[in-house]
Amino acid sequence: MSLDSITENIDESVSGFFEPIADWLGGIVFYSVNIAGADVPLIVTWLALAGLVFTGWFGFVQVRKFRLAVDVVRGKYDDKDSAGEVNHFQALTAAVSGTVGLGNIAGVAVAVSIGGAGATFWMIVCGLLGMATKFVEVTLGVKYREVHADGTVSGGPMHYLPKGLAERFGKNGKSLGKVLAVLASIMILFFGLFGGNLFQVNQSYAQLVSVTGGEDGAMGSSGGALFFGILIAALVGIVLLGGIRSIASVTSRLVPAMAGIYIVACLVVILVNVTAVPAAIGTIIEGAFNPEGVAGGILGALIIGFQRAAFSNEAGIGSAPIAHSAVKTKHPASEGLVALLEPFIDTVIICTMTALTIVIANPASWGEARDGESIGGVTITSDAFETVLPWFPYILTVAVMLFAISTVLTWGYYGLKAWTHLFGRSRTSETVYKSLYTLFVVAGSLLTLETLISLADAVLFTLAVVNIIGLYLLAPVVKRELNSFLDYVRGRKAGDSDETGGDADDETTKATV
Repeated sequence: MSLDSITENIDESVSGFFEPIADWLGGIVFYSVNIAGADVPLIVTWLALAGLVFTGWFGFVQVRKFRLAVDVVRGKYDDKDSAGEVNHFQALTAAVSGTVGLGNIAGVAVAVSIGGAGATFWMIVCGLLGMATKFVEVTLGVKYREVHADGTVSGGPMHYLPKGLAERFGKNGKSLGKVLAVLASIMILFFGLFGGNLFQVNQSYAQLVSVTGGEDGAMGSSGGALFFGILIAALVGIVLLGGIRSIASVTSRLVPAMAGIYIVACLVVILVNVTAVPAAIGTIIEGAFNPEGVAGGILGALIIGFQRAAFSNEAGIGSAPIAHSAVKTKHPASEGLVALLEPFIDTVIICTMTALTIVIANPASWGEARDGESIGGVTITSDAFETVLPWFPYILTVAVMLFAISTVLTWGYYGLKAWTHLFGRSRTSETVYKSLYTLFVVAGSLLTLETLISLADAVLFTLAVVNIIGLYLLAPVVKRELNSFLDYVRGRKAGDSDETGGDADDETTKATV
């Protein structure tokens, strides 16, 4: 039996078993209600509402403290004696690498095809709101993290939900928190294996095949797929062995490089068509408020834009606090401010650049997709670039590969923290996980497992429901942490060497085993 037939049988068997489960959970998590002719997914409303609430609760912190966030990333308020493993910039790039991926390339194209150009406007709005949510969850991630005896750090919803709820609500909060922590760990681990790993490898391999002659090309065979999977698995395995410091070292170079390549390519298309920019912006704004829009008018464009932004930047999901918790700081809110830059980079900049490039280039495939034809998002984006850069599919392949590898690395770390929360931090336990994760990288080049990937999406967004409830309950803690850090900043600006407001946070970073 050939390798192709084996993998096909596995795909069919897995899909047959998990499809009913995926359909059932997906129907609950992504349940939609019809409003004015548009299907409104309640989970998207839940995520967007959280951003709106936290934006008001913290007085537009994403606008008022944007400059301060940039200063923190630049190291202006660093403290070398702080517990942690990485600096602010490395923590940011590690977290961004987990969100910036194929969704920024393919997902945006699908959004502007279904929701029209106006979806871009609402995508930006949702990205701006998501900045506040990200600030809240990451501040809690650092506040309630665990710094182990060997200097490594563990954080995320599996830590701040039980600790924070116990602190605020006593015994009942502690019991509830423990249950939520286990559920959060299972959800993050499941998505890490299938959505953050297998799917990324599968799609990057598909793009590589498309530019090397298709199924009949050098990489189109099952042997080529196996070679690709083993190569990426080896690279990922080597980096994972080094932990967050190794991952951060790679992503701090990889993320700026991949974002730079992609943004420069977008700017080339935009500058070549610079005379069309005003009309494109006008089309986006008009489409955002045009009742005759593609998918249900204003509401349709809004929902599609919000959905793309929410799925892209993962604000409120609870994943990013895991990476940010490893930062060197005594002030949890300092990293919360750094984290609010994440949706800005992911959604407001990169997703918007993709959308603007497509609208300006206006490739034939985009028009066909708007007419209802089934065309892949990567194809539309590639065609938009190809109108100016005929060789761009090769550059896009490099970008897709970089996006995919960085996402696989970061979700490998997220999954490791979920795994060790469930099964302990022993060397054996970690080795088992890392071996399993690298095997999934190889599987990603051979298998599609679409049903499991759909199930992984549903599982991850189930976590968003639990996580955001926790964020609401713990928001007063975040308020205190923000005020503490702002006091510290004022003291630094006044030349006060004493870290005002810092002592209150020391207990959160004491070493625990």
